[in-house]
Amino acid sequence: MSTEQVFTEIYRSKHWKSTDNVSGPGSELKQTETLIRELNVLFNELNIVSVLDIPCGNFHWMQKVNLSKIKYIGGDIVEDLIISNKKKYQESENLKFIVLNLITDPLPQCDIIIVRDCLVHFSNKDITDAILNIKSSGSKYLLTTTFTNHRMNGDILTGDWRPLNLQTKPFKFSAPSLVINENCTECNGEYKDKSMALWEISKL
Repeated sequence: MSTEQVFTEIYRSKHWKSTDNVSGPGSELKQTETLIRELNVLFNELNIVSVLDIPCGNFHWMQKVNLSKIKYIGGDIVEDLIISNKKKYQESENLKFIVLNLITDPLPQCDIIIVRDCLVHFSNKDITDAILNIKSSGSKYLLTTTFTNHRMNGDILTGDWRPLNLQTKPFKFSAPSLVINENCTECNGEYKDKSMALWEISKL
């Protein structure tokens, strides 16, 4: 199956079971409270005025972030989600939803690209290709999921899941300029190191 087919099937089958959200338990409000608060601070400190959020899912938690001064683009590979978002939320010049493949599609240039709970579902090759694509966008910052205490990165088929530490092999990112610990309580606290880390894209 193509990457689009893999994630569309996951969405349609409700594979990521959640009590309040089709995008999975990691996108529930109780798991994103810290991130919502810290994003408001980050956007202000970095003078962020444009954001690409990919995958945006159903915009469940991101809508709680103060986007009043932000040009927000939500991208997702699942067309069903984008159609649903367009129906549910009033699009404007500063709020748009588009079908977008992080690995292969040209990405809009923004101040920051947010890639949460995504690379953990990609094969190592697809992660490498996605990062190259992000670098090609000309955007300034990447904020993405990493597990800071994780030591070894296994490989998977795209659509599966495993924790990732982007500072270890085979990716070996430099130290991020900022780390936001999400205070994750999933799996009885097994992933308490789950974080969003910030890098300047030009230095990746």
